[in-house]
Amino acid sequence: MKVLVLVDGEHYPPVTRWALETARSRGLEPVAALFLGGTEKLRPGEDLELGLPLIQADGDLTAALARALDGLDRGAIEAVLDVSDEPVLGYRERMELVAVALVRGLPYVGGDFRFDPPVDGPPLGVPTIAVIGTGKRTGKTAAAGEVARTALAAGMNPIVVAMGRGGPPRPQVAEAGSVTLERLFQLVRSGRHAASDYLEDAVTTGVTTIGARRAGGGLAGRPVATNAREAAELAVGLGAGVVVLEGSGASVPPVPWDAGVLVTSAALAEKNLTEYLGPYRLLLSDLVVVTMGHSPAGRRISSSENFSVLRSHVKRLRGDARLIVADLHPQPLGDVEGKDVFFTTTAPGPVADRQARSLEANHGCRVVGLSARLADRAGLAREMDGAGGYEVLLTELKAAAVDVACERAIARGADVVFVDNRPVAVDGEPDLGEALRWTIGLAIERHAARGGSEQA
Repeated sequence: MKVLVLVDGEHYPPVTRWALETARSRGLEPVAALFLGGTEKLRPGEDLELGLPLIQADGDLTAALARALDGLDRGAIEAVLDVSDEPVLGYRERMELVAVALVRGLPYVGGDFRFDPPVDGPPLGVPTIAVIGTGKRTGKTAAAGEVARTALAAGMNPIVVAMGRGGPPRPQVAEAGSVTLERLFQLVRSGRHAASDYLEDAVTTGVTTIGARRAGGGLAGRPVATNAREAAELAVGLGAGVVVLEGSGASVPPVPWDAGVLVTSAALAEKNLTEYLGPYRLLLSDLVVVTMGHSPAGRRISSSENFSVLRSHVKRLRGDARLIVADLHPQPLGDVEGKDVFFTTTAPGPVADRQARSLEANHGCRVVGLSARLADRAGLAREMDGAGGYEVLLTELKAAAVDVACERAIARGADVVFVDNRPVAVDGEPDLGEALRWTIGLAIERHAARGGSEQA
């Protein structure tokens, strides 16, 4: 396997040459080296002679590796071999270098680790957009729904492929308008998950969706097992004009895409985008949407000093990406004006309180009960069993929505109205709808550029 070797001046040159010989004995073929810096073991004016073309990394090491890989002939390098060490490479810097290699489809190998690209295989035959996240409950489904509605408005016949831990054993198609409360109860009675993301997508978007499942998730996001590719190919076979791939937690669909949307929450954005392999997910994305964009006190997150640091990080790693701060606005999918409602959500307490106020202000209902424990079956059951009277259950279609919340509401004679979360840019931020149209346009352009046969 042909490798680009990462080296430093914190090793004596003979030791580095010995490491290269050891690599050759293990079937690796160094074809060039990138010198990352460090001078402790080099004599003044001494050049590092390795018998290989030596590329100097000037300035930002992440950018230097990107330039080195992009400057080599395609196919000349099959992996990156790291024989450097701290203090030249710290933990965060090394993970950024891993991200640079993975996003180019190259393994990154070191003394006791190997990272393989999570996304592989042939691209789909239609423009493809991925909506991925930095973790659970960041707003991926809301963002994917907005992408689907935007593509639908443009007449593109989108199909959403949602990968989830509660997805079906074989890809399951939910045609637009086919998911009813009765169908969801049937799923519960058959022992299946009735609040899988593909079902929520079908209820909220007005487009056909396909459910896929996954188990496990690697550091860079590859599931241990998933049928997402089978589901994506099914979407193409059904005549999709554009496929919207929806990730699960921090896991990414292992199918190449033409344009990407990365969703993270404001509470975790800085850590999840700058540490571990958050940079990999960022490098895969053209648009970054930071949800829950107001603090509990109502202050815009985007106005904080910490957020300026985050913007700088995004610009450094992915200078052409757009970043927008948004809030998730609850949108009842039925008329609740003048009604007493009980509202259930997966949002944390302060966000749930703000959602309840939004429902009252914008939809004319009275929120007489609230539970932020939709993902806690036992806690949700306790809070609903202790609630006073209400006419309507307003609930997100997530977690225990059907088997706990809806069953209890129906048993006490209340109606059920599902709630969609719509991402809306906070004041002062660019228009999210325009950014989504731009992202869809990128997917179309890149798909056309690769002729439908190669990943952009």
